[in-house]
Formats: sequence, C-alpha cells, structure tokens
Amino acid sequence: MPSALIYLGIMLAVICIWFVLLKRPVYEAVLLSFIVLLTVTGSWGNVLGYIDDALSTSLLYSMTAFVAMSIILTKTKVIDSCVAIILSLLGRVTGGAGYVSVVASAFMGALSGSGPGNVMATGTLTIPAMIKSGFPRELAANIESNSSYMGNMIPPSSNIVAAMGALVALHPDMGVTQGQFWIVLWGISAWFVIQRVSMVWAFCKYYKVKPMSQEDLPDLKTVFRQGWQGLLLPVVILLPFLLDYLFKDGFFTQRLGVQGAKYLSSALLLFIPGVSALYTCLIAGDKKVVTPHSIATMFSRGVKSISPAIGVCVFGYMIGSLFDDLGVAADMNAFITSIGFSRLGMVLFICILTCFLGMVIPGSSLVVTFGTVFITTLETVGVDPMLAAAMLPCICGVMCGITPPLGLGMYAGMTLAESDFGKTFRNNLWWVAAQFILEVAVLMGWLPILGL
Repeated sequence: MPSALIYLGIMLAVICIWFVLLKRPVYEAVLLSFIVLLTVTGSWGNVLGYIDDALSTSLLYSMTAFVAMSIILTKTKVIDSCVAIILSLLGRVTGGAGYVSVVASAFMGALSGSGPGNVMATGTLTIPAMIKSGFPRELAANIESNSSYMGNMIPPSSNIVAAMGALVALHPDMGVTQGQFWIVLWGISAWFVIQRVSMVWAFCKYYKVKPMSQEDLPDLKTVFRQGWQGLLLPVVILLPFLLDYLFKDGFFTQRLGVQGAKYLSSALLLFIPGVSALYTCLIAGDKKVVTPHSIATMFSRGVKSISPAIGVCVFGYMIGSLFDDLGVAADMNAFITSIGFSRLGMVLFICILTCFLGMVIPGSSLVVTFGTVFITTLETVGVDPMLAAAMLPCICGVMCGITPPLGLGMYAGMTLAESDFGKTFRNNLWWVAAQFILEVAVLMGWLPILGL
C-alpha cells in the first residue's frame, strides 16, 4: 500500500474519532492529526518549518479579512434590507418565496461565508414565507439550506481563497489573477443557481404552490428607500476583481509592469474586505452599531466564530506543508493513475470521495488539506487545473453542508421549518443527487464555463 494512503488514513482516522465520535471541535482534530503524523513520520525536527510555511501563506490573511468582513455584514443587518427588496420583487410570482430563498441565500452566503449561520439568518424570513405559500415544511427547509450553502462556492467566500492557494501552490508560474479565478467561479456558480431555480420550479408544479399573499409582501417603495444602498455592496466587492480580469493584460500591465499588475491582483484580497466593511459601516441604519467601541465589542465577541475557521486553515496548511515534504500528493497521484481511470471514472471517483469525506470533515478542511491532491489527480486525466481548483469549494464546501450526517445546513433549516427528520432527509436526497450530477457535468467539460 502506498505510504500516501497510510498517511491519509491516519489523518482521517484521527479526525473521525476526535471530531465525529468524541464531538470535539474540528480544529482540535486537525491539530491532533498533525501531531500524530509528525510522530509517525519522524518529522518533528522540521515542525518549525511547517509552522512557518503555514503562517507565511498570504492567502491565510486574506481569508481572515473576509471572515472579519462577514461579521460586520451580519451584525449591521445591511443584508436584511437586500433580502426584503428581493422578497418584494419575487414574492408575487408563483413559488416566489422559493426563488427568493435561492437568490437571497446564495447572495448572503457568499458574503457571510457561513452556511448554518446563513440558514438561520435568511431562513427566518424565507422559510415562514415558503410555508405560508404552500411549500411542505421539509421542502422549505431543504431549499433554504441548499441555497445557503451555495455561498461557499460564490466569491468572496473564504473557501475560495483556500482553493486559489492550492492552485498557486501547484502552478506558481501560471500567472492566474484573482479576477480571472473569480470569473471562472461565477461561471460555475451560475449553473448551480440555475439548477436550484429549476428544482424549485419543478417542486412548485408538483406541490401546486401559490404566490405569497399580498399582505405578507414587503412594500417595494419602503424597503427600496431603506435598503437601496445595500444593493451596491456587490458592486463594491466584485467590480475591482472584474476590472482586474478585463484589464490585467492591458491597462494595468502597461502602467505597473507585469510584476506590479501581479501584486495589485494579490492586494485586492486584502484591500477589498476593508473597503467593503467601511462602506457597510457608512450605510448602516443604526449608527450605534458601528461606533469604534461597538465594532471592538463586535470583533471581541466574534473571536469565537473567527478562531475555529482560521485555526483549521493554519493547521491544515501545516499538514499540507508536511505532505509536500513527504511527497504525499505525488504518491497519491501515482497510485490513482495506476488504477487506470478514464476521465469520467476519475471525475466520478473524486466527486464520490469528496461526498463521503464531506460527511465527516468540514469543507474548508478538505480544501486546505486535500486541495492539491484533488487538483493533481484531476489534471492527470485532462481536467483544466483552474477548473479543478475552482470546483474545490463546490465539491468540498457545498457538498459537506448538504450531506448528512455533517450536513449542518439541513439541520438548521429543519429546526426553523419544524419539519420531520425522515421527510426532510428523503427530500434532501434529491438535492444531493442533483448537486452530484452537476458537479460531474462541470468537471467533464460538458457545460460552457465563463472565463475558461
């Protein structure tokens, strides 16, 4: 048996025992697996180098910046006004509450980066609206949870920063900018939004769902007057990356040089979260929430939500550095290649593997720890490495949130909808199957992707 499989098996065993069976935090499980791997491989002499590699990863600080931005967005409730505007526009069509859930939850999830948190935030508005419109409770729960977890694959989710890090680690000379990578991610995400909208339409037909009643709809003029500034937030966040993609080889390169354009692209990941947070503070309706003291209190209380995510990434990068030293990715790639998978076989294998791993390991941990392995193995059968990297947040971050037993999104939606577990679980299988099929279709290159 290849040593790579032994090391991966050890890591998975430690994480499963510590996180799944003993119910301890996942960052503890990842750190413990790192310690066990150091002991098994006799690599304690290089431990400081692995720590230095992890802490020197600039993308780690970008991820921290986006997580911090999400705290401000959530606490100021700027997004709530955007959800109300979407509800007033779409709620009046047949099944409108379901479409609102897809659009609003994907939008909110991309900004907040928290699947379960997003379900609880937007679900308090969308799930009751869906139930009043005639959606079965289990369907309302699953629409909200599956829509919320799309945020893990739509920029600027922090999972995407980790995926970009895996691509850069494997292909540092590819010259991919943040803008180019984000355009591909938007192209991929568009197909999954279409898939969820189509499923909502089909379920609405099956259950004969009705439009929302007029009295339950927010007044468009009122909510637009109160929240129109929040609709500009995506422009503030996304426009710089779009400009980077469109003018990188012309305008920016001519004025800044190749290296200058490259560093400008990298700086966007640190610069944009700060600008977006500042804009959010300026347009916040309740200025008491954004005073210096309130913001300091906000972050001090948010440490508990930031620290676990960042801890997982730091320890995951440490394991990644150890695996690089041990040649795990190359060893694993050689083993899988020796099996002789076709392109379809390899794509199916990776999608099934990430589906099952996602049942016990959070998506961010999968991306950080196994990202380079997944990209390498897919690349051997002809999958574009940028496409493979851009799909990591999808096959890892999204699938782990909708697939039990770790599918926290389903449980959060089920709590709000007060739905039966058995019915919710059975309905959820339709969403998991559709997610899996579309993952395979995208990785196989059967669908055109913007930016590729």
